[in-house]
Amino acid sequence: MRNWIKRNEKLTLRLLEMLPGFFSWNMILLPYWGIFVFPNFVAYFVLLFNVYWFYQSLLIAVTSIVSHLKIQAALNYDWLSDLKTFKDWNKLNHVVIIPTYKEPLHILERTMQSLISQTLPTKMITVIIAMEEKEPLKDRDTKFQTLNSKFGNKFNNFIQTVHKLVPGEVVGKASNERFAATYYYKNYIKDNRENLDYTTITSCDADHTFNKNYFSALSFKFLDNPKRYKYFWQPAILFYNNIWQVPSPIRVLNTLMSIWNLSQLPRKDRLIIGPGHYSLSFKLLHKSGYWDADKIPEDWGIFFKSFYKAGGGVEVEPIYLPLFADAVQSHSTWQTFKNQYLQIQRWAWGASDDSWIIRNYLIDRKIPFWDKTTRVVQALKAHFLWPVNWFIITIGLTIPTLINPAFGRTALGFMVPKLSSIILTISLAFLLVMIFIDNVYKPKDAPYWKRVFSPLEFVLMPVVGFIFGAIPGLDAHTRLMLGKYIQYKVTEKV
Repeated sequence: MRNWIKRNEKLTLRLLEMLPGFFSWNMILLPYWGIFVFPNFVAYFVLLFNVYWFYQSLLIAVTSIVSHLKIQAALNYDWLSDLKTFKDWNKLNHVVIIPTYKEPLHILERTMQSLISQTLPTKMITVIIAMEEKEPLKDRDTKFQTLNSKFGNKFNNFIQTVHKLVPGEVVGKASNERFAATYYYKNYIKDNRENLDYTTITSCDADHTFNKNYFSALSFKFLDNPKRYKYFWQPAILFYNNIWQVPSPIRVLNTLMSIWNLSQLPRKDRLIIGPGHYSLSFKLLHKSGYWDADKIPEDWGIFFKSFYKAGGGVEVEPIYLPLFADAVQSHSTWQTFKNQYLQIQRWAWGASDDSWIIRNYLIDRKIPFWDKTTRVVQALKAHFLWPVNWFIITIGLTIPTLINPAFGRTALGFMVPKLSSIILTISLAFLLVMIFIDNVYKPKDAPYWKRVFSPLEFVLMPVVGFIFGAIPGLDAHTRLMLGKYIQYKVTEKV
């Protein structure tokens, strides 16, 4: 099989690309045709799926509380003092790549302000403002010069890179970051100006604001870890920078995504890396060959690329500190909805990585079976079930029993919807945990009445889950299955 895959590389990847869409459509449509062919199986399938969802809801509630408690402890911890117990602590150099395309200056200034407010000496931080050539020359140079005059002398290096798209590359964060990182390696590391062994690299978005202890904590975890060259680090990404300025449906969605990110940090069985922000050693990045410039997804892509290049054993360690990001916001409500849809569609397009992830899994002979299998299964589960969850959980057997009323009159047809409803109703109790944690981390800069009544907005969850979860996910899977590839679109910032 390995030889056949290598001889038929393009065909293999194309067939594997079709799997997410094929799986999603079959799972979604199963209850509608299956209710006539094997109705008992469909009923038990829906019931078991709801039990699985109950388990996931319980797990999210528990792990969110664990993350919350650890974050509260980490916020009050003196990371810098502990870091200084290492004799070589001041050898570290943290490279921060900030890809930007037409972001407003005030967004970039806010990010810079969070960097110069670090408890770690900022002379141990290098900032790369990674710009795109297609942005007008005057705009990008004006922004960089303004940032350089205000913040440039605060850092070890303050660098501008301008990425020009070349044949074989696609527009996106991955190609821009690759250009910036390779530029830094050639000009600052290759000639030994900087020590590769003591250099980390952080991938973030232009709207991210760092907790003041982030780089002190990252430094400590890096030096304290004997396997540091096989690790990624990730904080709790919370989309709360502008949460009170966005429409209610967008606020509900970004709240759910924030709590989800929080809940994943303690999950060693699931933690790969989430979208938008992570750190790793420059040595691992260089060994892995950097981001792939011909792909849109860059987060799980670089994780699995590193995983396979390193022969397995690559892990993600949580940094229990909040990192705040912007929720999608535009100049009009309709455009905000449109941009949010496109952002989720782009994230769901991460399923395009599954083809080469599976391909490498099948031909790899070095990585222990259990190590690579658990990682790949988690990736496939996250991607393949993305559009499916909403349809099975929300609709369940409601419409199928209307289509086949004879089954609805049987004992099983009557009891399963009742049991499913009870299970999902109990699951809603875990929403109270989410509301509590959400209230802790959301900014308090909104009117009091708005904060008090905001929990009522969660009644929008089914609609939000459909429009901004299931549909863009199914859209991405279907396009990938049909070979209708999407193009990267930067999420607008205001």
